[in-house]
Amino acid sequence: MKSSSFVVPDELDEVERHPKAAKAGEPVRMHNPTCFGCGPDSPQGLHLVVHAGEGFTVDASMEVETRMEGGPGVIHGGILSTAFDEVMGTIPLLIGPSGVTVHLEVDYIRPIPVGSTLRFHGNLLGRQRRKIFTEAIAHLGDPDKPVASAHAIFVTIDVRKHFAEHVEKSARAEEYKRRMYP
Repeated sequence: MKSSSFVVPDELDEVERHPKAAKAGEPVRMHNPTCFGCGPDSPQGLHLVVHAGEGFTVDASMEVETRMEGGPGVIHGGILSTAFDEVMGTIPLLIGPSGVTVHLEVDYIRPIPVGSTLRFHGNLLGRQRRKIFTEAIAHLGDPDKPVASAHAIFVTIDVRKHFAEHVEKSARAEEYKRRMYP
């Protein structure tokens, strides 16, 4: 069995909240209108709205709908991992440029019933150069009783360079080419 490769280094960079970051209580900007996790224009997406918290935290909630079912009456683990990825993926925006996921681990603690409201709380663990270390929990109303937890590593990117060879395949290719690659 492979052991976790998630290790927060001892020596971390000092971080400050980015001056343009969402303020506590405000939604963190979504990055792509057709994103499956946060995009309002994704027909089957999760449509998550993540709110900035105090310091380097974020919060979100999600209704667990029947279409998200995996095992009988409970959420599919892949949907849950997608939600965690989206929630933690907003944390880099609190301190600077966008980041992409390079490592994600989810611990499934209890079944999450269809029809419930799942709440997420994410937190920055630290930054080392381009790597951003995060963690999050999901609960059904009591943060002291998580139903799942996760941690991830994101790497900051130059959005234009990172997506340049893929933008043509986007549902909004023409819009992105005009805006990002004039």
